Amino acid sequence: MALLSKKDELLAAWRALSGILGPEGWRTIPVAYGGPCPLLAGRRFPSNEETLLVGFASIHVPREHQLPQGRGFLVSKVHLGDDLEDWLWIALRRQSAGSLDLFATMADDIVTMLWEHRSGNNKRLFQILLARIHAWQDFMHREGDGVLSAEAEVGLFGELELLRTLISAGIPALGAVHAWEGPLDGVQDFRIGTGAIEVKSTLSSGCFIALIGSLDQLDDSLVWPLFLAGIRLVLSSSGRTLPQQVSEIRKQMSSEPAALVAFDSCLISGGFLAGAAERYTRKFLLERIRILRVCEDFPRLTRANVASGIRKARYEVDLDMISTSDVEIGDALLQLGVTQPWN
Repeated sequence: MALLSKKDELLAAWRALSGILGPEGWRTIPVAYGGPCPLLAGRRFPSNEETLLVGFASIHVPREHQLPQGRGFLVSKVHLGDDLEDWLWIALRRQSAGSLDLFATMADDIVTMLWEHRSGNNKRLFQILLARIHAWQDFMHREGDGVLSAEAEVGLFGELELLRTLISAGIPALGAVHAWEGPLDGVQDFRIGTGAIEVKSTLSSGCFIALIGSLDQLDDSLVWPLFLAGIRLVLSSSGRTLPQQVSEIRKQMSSEPAALVAFDSCLISGGFLAGAAERYTRKFLLERIRILRVCEDFPRLTRANVASGIRKARYEVDLDMISTSDVEIGDALLQLGVTQPWN
């Protein structure tokens, strides 16, 4: 008989608990142990929602309204009765309108993450748990079926290409991931040093048309210095799929567990789920990265150069028509105030 995956184990436990009759209260089944944190599949009757329960020995828990909530799930502190009173229990509970399959995927991810970082203390594991739940909160607010659109796939691949470049240039992996704000809907994709880098990616073999999403995105009066990285990709059998790109970066930071936790959370926030890896089949090959300094003569719309009545704007810039010299990544980092030793 094949071994159950953690997701299948959770689903089986919830099914078994659903058939248990009895008075109002919690029914639970141990599903795994995440180091110092016991993990339980549970249901609370009579409401009967599927729940993942994580036990902590001694932590400070924010007030309930400060805990992350998302479309399809709720997070709360619960009491499981005298037999388990030595633990402080955090409950991740599916809402009735939420997809059971997606909730099980989220619970599986959290169980796996806690197991991988089981050597951490309770405080650290609780911080990791909250950060991952926040990432799933971002994911749940995205539209779609859990798979990125073709355009978003190209965009994420390009951002990951710049992340690889930053790490290869000597930026510590954790610092590079913390700088990556694209998945968090930051105004620019990377906030690094004193400034920022915005990333635009294309598969076009013709003009490199960059879609600028707001009047603030290329405004260097708001963040300085500001760079735009134009990443041209081509489809090639010798390239990498998006999941392969993710795997390569995880190898780059394999010796930095904190960076891996932050990276995986960013991916979820950005709409990428490892469980959907087989849906991404296109292979991309990097043709060129062009880094440009955004300054006075750079073609852009900002609040300072449009009529005062214009509140919002989305526009296109042809990067191939910009004749200013490219900037090497090392020089860009120096201008951003990131110098050796890297900080």
